[in-house]
Amino acid sequence: MAETPKYKRFLLKLSGEALMGDDAYGINRATIERIVAEIAAVAKLDVEMSIVIGGGNIFRGVAPGAQGMDRATADYMGMLATIMNALALQDAMRQHGIVARVQSALSVEQVVEPYIRNKALRYLEEGKVVIFAAGTGNPFFTTDTAAALRASEMGAEIVLKGTKVDGVYTADPNKDASARKYATITFDEAIIKNLKVMDATAFALCRDQKLPISVFSIFSPGALKRIIMGENEGTLVHV
Repeated sequence: MAETPKYKRFLLKLSGEALMGDDAYGINRATIERIVAEIAAVAKLDVEMSIVIGGGNIFRGVAPGAQGMDRATADYMGMLATIMNALALQDAMRQHGIVARVQSALSVEQVVEPYIRNKALRYLEEGKVVIFAAGTGNPFFTTDTAAALRASEMGAEIVLKGTKVDGVYTADPNKDASARKYATITFDEAIIKNLKVMDATAFALCRDQKLPISVFSIFSPGALKRIIMGENEGTLVHV
């Protein structure tokens, strides 16, 4: 009997730091292979998946030299880092037999396609994974905001935020042993409790669009697939 996913179309947000593994910065090959294996397990289902990836793993390496730099210039450097990550992710997917297309909000046409909404939608309908790079293409906006924006534009049913932590807690679980994980929480409750699920702009956009957010650990084996199949995993933020 074929498995029936709960979510047909979704967007996965990955931080650049997730690609570092235990390294100080850069892309850890074993780590990206592990993440792509999780993506591959879901790609086999009848789903439409897009991805937004950050650039912190690369920009962290040049951050000391960026101190005192103009904020917009630093943000553009971060956007270029996300393009590098997107290409690495696309190549790792290709080796797993997954067809992926990279679309960038910044024009680097010799390397990646420009972001064109209708083309991205067509790729999704064809069963290809679409990786959105360069954030929103504008400085002062995070890749969290890019994820909320692209998910809204693609008509995604949910945003999946893959992190190093397995959900949203009452406090930082690394600092507070008594911190409890929320199974579900509303947008309003998260605001009142000042829980940092996403940056404020991204969070407000998801709330306005009634777009749920699932926060989970991308390093928990099978977690991504369990969420897509509708099982309890991580923390679900909803209206």
